[in-house]
Amino acid sequence: MDTKTLYLEIFQPFAQYRNLFTFYYAQTFPLPPPSTIIGMLQNATGRYYDTEFWDLKVSIHGGFESVFWNYQQLIKGGTELSKKDGKIVLLNQNLPLYGNGLTSQRSPVYQQELFNGHLFIFIRGKEALIDEIHGALKNPRKILYLGRSEDVIFIKDIKEVHSEKKTVKRNIWMSYPTYIQEQKERKFPIKNVKYPVYSIPLKTVFKNKEIPIKNKSEITKGTDRETEFGSVIYTGYDYSIYLNDKVEVERIDVNGNKFKIPVEWGWLHA
Repeated sequence: MDTKTLYLEIFQPFAQYRNLFTFYYAQTFPLPPPSTIIGMLQNATGRYYDTEFWDLKVSIHGGFESVFWNYQQLIKGGTELSKKDGKIVLLNQNLPLYGNGLTSQRSPVYQQELFNGHLFIFIRGKEALIDEIHGALKNPRKILYLGRSEDVIFIKDIKEVHSEKKTVKRNIWMSYPTYIQEQKERKFPIKNVKYPVYSIPLKTVFKNKEIPIKNKSEITKGTDRETEFGSVIYTGYDYSIYLNDKVEVERIDVNGNKFKIPVEWGWLHA
């Protein structure tokens, strides 16, 4: 099976990648989870709920210039979508936002947000799907966002890239912070055990009676949202990862940057 690797360089002014395990405040992950990236790709291609996209593997690098806390008052309301004449329409258009029995939630909450993000994302998958993604991102038909609908992105570069493999024994020098996914079969042989570990969403599928939905109009109050989580190490800005054992690494040189991706642990997937 032929595969390709696509490189994305992204600038994102603001972002909030919600950690679903925080309740009294909204913490953000330091980098976007795989499920967020896949959702962006589905949206860009117009195949938002297509399960083929979950076969993709991603490697995420980069970071944000600063983090801050935003004190917000969120208002939660209900919307109803349906399909009519081949188009998705809003059923409660021109009607009150809050229906019978729906209580408005107006409690102020703290939201942790990220500012000025420089992200470098590698996407690997089947040749035909990567070509489709490449075309959709190079000539977008809509405003692209990563995370919340207001967290727009600007693509600075997009291209197909190739890698070379080598074995390293003592340490891996990283150009930027990244996620390293822990595997059940073999743990990452890291020596300097001091990095934070997150449980991030790898895959999210919406189902009606165990059948994946195909568009937003199929979402009802009975729709199940199934999310698969995985543990990752976030390397932060301490660029050298010391090892207890040798590791095979993919090296990708692009635009003067040298990215190193541990073969078994650097490609995130469900």
